[in-house]
Amino acid sequence: GRALLVLLLSATVSLLGGLIFGYELGIISGALLQLQSDFQLSCFKQEVLVSAVLIGALLASLAGGILIDRHGRRRAILVSNLVLLVGSLILTLARSFIVLVIGRVTVGFAISVSSMACCIYVSEMVAAHQRGLLVSLYEAGITVGILLSYALNYIFADMDEGWRYMFGLAIAPTAMQFLSILFLPVNPVKLSSWDSDCQKGLIPLQDTEDRAAAKREPYQEKHYSFLDLFKTRDNMRRRTLVGLGLVLFQQFTGQPNVLGYASKIFHSVGFQSNSSAILASVGLGAIKVVATLVAMALADKAGRRVLLMAGCVVMAISVTTIGLTSRMAPLAMARDCKAATGPNASHSLPQHPRTPALPQSAVAPIPPASGAGRSQASPGFAATRGLMKVFASTQSKEVVPNSSLTQKRDLAGQSNKGTPGSTGPPLDAPPWAQHTVLNWITLLSMMAFVSAFSIGFGPMTWLVLSEIYPAGIRGRAFAFCNSFNWAANLLISLSFLDLIDAIGFSWMFLLYGLVGVMAVIFIYLFVPETKGQSLEEIDQQFSRKR
Repeated sequence: GRALLVLLLSATVSLLGGLIFGYELGIISGALLQLQSDFQLSCFKQEVLVSAVLIGALLASLAGGILIDRHGRRRAILVSNLVLLVGSLILTLARSFIVLVIGRVTVGFAISVSSMACCIYVSEMVAAHQRGLLVSLYEAGITVGILLSYALNYIFADMDEGWRYMFGLAIAPTAMQFLSILFLPVNPVKLSSWDSDCQKGLIPLQDTEDRAAAKREPYQEKHYSFLDLFKTRDNMRRRTLVGLGLVLFQQFTGQPNVLGYASKIFHSVGFQSNSSAILASVGLGAIKVVATLVAMALADKAGRRVLLMAGCVVMAISVTTIGLTSRMAPLAMARDCKAATGPNASHSLPQHPRTPALPQSAVAPIPPASGAGRSQASPGFAATRGLMKVFASTQSKEVVPNSSLTQKRDLAGQSNKGTPGSTGPPLDAPPWAQHTVLNWITLLSMMAFVSAFSIGFGPMTWLVLSEIYPAGIRGRAFAFCNSFNWAANLLISLSFLDLIDAIGFSWMFLLYGLVGVMAVIFIYLFVPETKGQSLEEIDQQFSRKR
């Protein structure tokens, strides 16, 4: 009975942690339009407000590892919950731009610490044959949190100061997670020993040599310094190589930008009106949720390594296909934030259902007098996504690829479409509108890419990172790799348009395909299979330099 309670509470902590992370990523998109109107935010101030979360998250990835290792995973999650409650209250009660920025930095710090601590804590808390499922549950929580945030954006869009409710509602899941973890033990539940688990058949050892070595070397937790990550002691250097390789390949396969380009592709295949493109966006979000659930089911059966390699292969084929089709049916692009003017700016329809958050007055063409406040918000609103996307697709973790780049690109194509808000076919069809078959191939490729990422790199990277390091340095090692994830995401997102200017859109995506092939080779050569093995066994296998 106690084991079942621990299992259910661990699942709750993992799911709520992901849900809070995804919610905070998605909610800013709906809040920004209202904030721009209420606080008269310039283009630059909106980017600062969005990037404040990133600053907090980077600080957390640098300092959070020490907190997690020194004071324990459970305490780190409790502290992050309290910090998140404070950040949410600051945002809810904010009366000035500076206070909003402080609130977003606080929230960014909290959800970054929480994301690392949750993955590590849950991986240590549950049995080996359930670890893949429960750590992947975090990723599922993220996708659900994003979709939930867009639903609430839509509900509060027309309410006066609705952004206060949007930010304030994060308090509910945070309080639930805080209460859930109070009932979990401070230290992971240890059965009599991991060796007895092997005898029960829960953890099949790979061969007799492993079993013999395990009996000769009873497991003892060791202490490590941060610099040990780069030394040969216990093969730590190779573990660091595996961790950094996974987070960097996760980003350099183009995930932030492929997803960020989704709305342009939706328009090119005929989703001309707002409502139909929104439905397509919801569909893409639903595909992510379903694919993540598939990954959860397969993580402990097929294994991490198999899912990573299969996902990489499909991603490489998908981006290569997008690159080839875009050579024959080019898509329009723009790079200036000010290119968005009037109500057209809110037309940009990213791949996740962000636009429901916009009030009707901002979406429909309106006379200047009646909706000046909201429509004036639109030009600046287009600029806010660049650093937002940086935060969004990390950790994740892959998550919400929103971006000013998306909007800049989208607006260019939409300016060719005749009347703003028109739901009919374009008056002067741009070149890409004539290639219907190729455009559908591009759309299907993008859906395959989203699915492959959500099955492979999305959840598996963080699952493997929570498994391959010894307990004594797991928090700092996870945080170190996480900081490279943020940095790579920032680099990819901010250099995308410059690279397209230099080498062209299709070559950019063909380059992503090449990186995907390199990622498959890297995983095949360096990433071990960890399914069904206890954390101690994984540690001993690495220590023996195999």
